[in-house]
Amino acid sequence: MNWRDSVVLVTGGTGSFGKMFTQTVLRDYQPKKLIVFSRDELKQHDMRMSGFDHPNIRYFLGDVRDLDRLRMAFRGVDLVVHAAALKQVPACEYNPFEAVQTNIIGSKNIITAALDAGVKQVMALSTDKAVNPVNLYGATKLAAEKMFLQASVYAGLNNPILFSCVRYGNVIGSRGSVVPLFRQQREKGRLTITDDRMTRFWITLEQAVRFVIRCIESMEGGEVFVPKIPSTAIIDLAKAIAPECPVDVIGIRPGEKLHEVLLSEDEARESYELPDMYVIQRPKGPDHPRHWSHGKPVPEDFRYASNTNTEWLRGAELTRILESVG
Repeated sequence: MNWRDSVVLVTGGTGSFGKMFTQTVLRDYQPKKLIVFSRDELKQHDMRMSGFDHPNIRYFLGDVRDLDRLRMAFRGVDLVVHAAALKQVPACEYNPFEAVQTNIIGSKNIITAALDAGVKQVMALSTDKAVNPVNLYGATKLAAEKMFLQASVYAGLNNPILFSCVRYGNVIGSRGSVVPLFRQQREKGRLTITDDRMTRFWITLEQAVRFVIRCIESMEGGEVFVPKIPSTAIIDLAKAIAPECPVDVIGIRPGEKLHEVLLSEDEARESYELPDMYVIQRPKGPDHPRHWSHGKPVPEDFRYASNTNTEWLRGAELTRILESVG
């Protein structure tokens, strides 16, 4: 991908990922234009005033629910990174219609606007909660994944547009992670966790952005990219943040799992392993080329889960990463 000649748009551009993506791409890749698309004018103002006032940035107010606004925003855009979503599990459980409107209908609008505008590449962000979902957030992201992976079919052979997804776990230190909550609770002298057996996949915000950029540069369309990332026991995370504080176990919330899965046994049949990631290909006909066949086919019974992971964050390394994210 030739970044310097490209116009890039990121939805949810004022969120944790959007800001880090904007900062990284402007510093290291210098695109011709980078459009920050989001619905909150105050967050856009705050982002601009906090140093994101580069001459190549454009701040575009809009909502992914508004198809006409997306069509206008996508004119002349080469790459769309779709990060906008309602992500809080309890909020999505309590407001299911809103989660569907943003995460499913909004994704449909992204696809339609990209097809209409002739965008060259669309990379959507997904989550481990989309695998065998038990909550509405995960179910909406699963539906979004299915739509994006099928979307290239609608572009046709004469107007190829690449649609792919990146799926990863919890982001350490992001606004939606448990880390800020534990730090707030530390000030009160007592932490709460829902179950002391719980594990999660973790990735830093910088690692997530770098992985997305790498996948953009190698995408063929119709893939789900899954990074190899470490797991952490939530109880270990709590002790690393506040070793002096007692921890209360309060019970699992509605829609919460003990462990998360990034790649299921059913997906393994269409997956390839590379040194630092797995690539899940959309099921295709027997004559369709397998672009990732240079990787190692994943065993059919393979399952990439947070509790059976071979890589873990513990002790000093976990503390170091927590300190690095502020």
